Amino acid sequence: MPLINRAILFLIILIASNRGHTENVSREQTLLAMKSASQFMLQKASYRGGFVWSYLPDFSRQWGELEARRTMVWMQPPGTSSVGHLMLDAYHATGDEFYYRGAQQVAAAITFAQQTNGGWNYVADYAGEASLKDWYATIGKNAWRLEEFQHYYGNATFDDMGTAEAAKFLLRIYLEKRDEQYRGPLYKAIDFVLNSQYPIGGWPQRFPLMYDHPYPDHPDYSSFITFNDDVAAENIDFLLMCYQTLGESRVREPIIRAMNAFIVTQLGQPQPGWALQYTTELQPAGARSYEPRSLHTPTTAENISQLIKFYRLTGETKFLARIPEALDWLESLTLSDTKALEGRTHPGFVELGTGKALFTHRRGSNIASGEYYVDHVSGNMLAHYKSAATIPVGELRKAYQEVLTIPAADVNRYSPLRESVRMALPKYFTLGKVSFSDLNFRAQAEHENTRNNSLPAQVHKLVNELNPEGYWPTPLYYTTNPYVGLPPAGKAGRGDKRYANTMVGDKWDTSPYPVKTPVMGISTGAYIRNMGVLIRYLDTNNLP
Repeated sequence: MPLINRAILFLIILIASNRGHTENVSREQTLLAMKSASQFMLQKASYRGGFVWSYLPDFSRQWGELEARRTMVWMQPPGTSSVGHLMLDAYHATGDEFYYRGAQQVAAAITFAQQTNGGWNYVADYAGEASLKDWYATIGKNAWRLEEFQHYYGNATFDDMGTAEAAKFLLRIYLEKRDEQYRGPLYKAIDFVLNSQYPIGGWPQRFPLMYDHPYPDHPDYSSFITFNDDVAAENIDFLLMCYQTLGESRVREPIIRAMNAFIVTQLGQPQPGWALQYTTELQPAGARSYEPRSLHTPTTAENISQLIKFYRLTGETKFLARIPEALDWLESLTLSDTKALEGRTHPGFVELGTGKALFTHRRGSNIASGEYYVDHVSGNMLAHYKSAATIPVGELRKAYQEVLTIPAADVNRYSPLRESVRMALPKYFTLGKVSFSDLNFRAQAEHENTRNNSLPAQVHKLVNELNPEGYWPTPLYYTTNPYVGLPPAGKAGRGDKRYANTMVGDKWDTSPYPVKTPVMGISTGAYIRNMGVLIRYLDTNNLP
């Protein structure tokens, strides 16, 4: 696949620059910028079709949620699957087969990373399982605050949309041309989602079920029924897509069971909220060290929104019946003085029985000397996982009141669960929808202010900022300590409080942390976002 002529591209960009910011960028200029950026990502940044989240320009270091090896591909958005979705979006916007071939390149990496069970882990390694295990035993194990990487399970995960995003991409690329090479991996993914569902309707965080990484005060949480990070909502969404586009009638009953699980896991009075996860006996459970057994206000707010959605899908009022209780409970937890919660309105964790707010803290300096602990003291909250949240109770109550005004006959008239209704997948999946799991991308969004810029002005800026190599230089606000070996054994440093509210501990901690002076690098999330701006520009303007 030859590179487009850089000299021609930058001559066009120079001409556009000299016309001033009020002149609209032409269709040709937009297409050239899109293709130049995409060729760089596919041919330079990618490793055999796979992506991580960010790179140094010389590719001497690269990162997903942690520092990655060059042979790794990251499945969590905005990683490999997200780029695949972007390629299909660009194909729909331009009709250029280059982007379909790009999607096929990404699909090769996704099918490589797919496990025999049909799901995906956070990360896969083209260097083989021994290399991946070594990464987990070194970089992963020493990431103090990222406990999900401290143990290699060898199974797949629903956490952070890794499996859902990959499965949706396989569905899209299969439907695009009904290419049979994608049918097998797609149906493996469907079977994985169905086989991993508990009879009650929920899903574990990881599957096949494993129990080999217990905590001092509670069992291995990866088998628990999980709402955290939208595990259930994402799986329902994927199965709905399959029901609509493939006519897969066998997924309808699992969808209904999954929706009913939201009802049966809501606690009774006087605490009618939801927990992050549950045991198979439907008891609230703890997970990571900083996720205590409790009720969780952000999960409660999200589940209220899901119940409203389920009512629109089914027309069944049972999904609305106990929403007022949950809203009143959330309202009762609102604090008028938010200083103690760093400007937030609600405690994140609420103790079962007492209704007191729980707060998580840490002491020590690394995986060996450090520990997390829970108390009722609001100060000194963790930097990476706040024990407080801003809950829009008023907006949720308004959404509930509005759905009550819809005539019963119209509630689910266009529901994808109705057999008489058939819907195509959305044309675009990535426009304005880039995951915030990537701390670098989140920091970029916080530092940039394009909210008041018109779409033509944003496009003009992007076309001009594309460098001669073909990428958008992006400040990398987060980095990690290189792995330097295991920290000293023992708990001698447990009293150290210097890292109580920092993103990283001492030099042995491999967790990401912010830097005062960011280096310029390559960001997959920024590429997806910028391409989305250009696609939206093509889609909404009749360009010459």
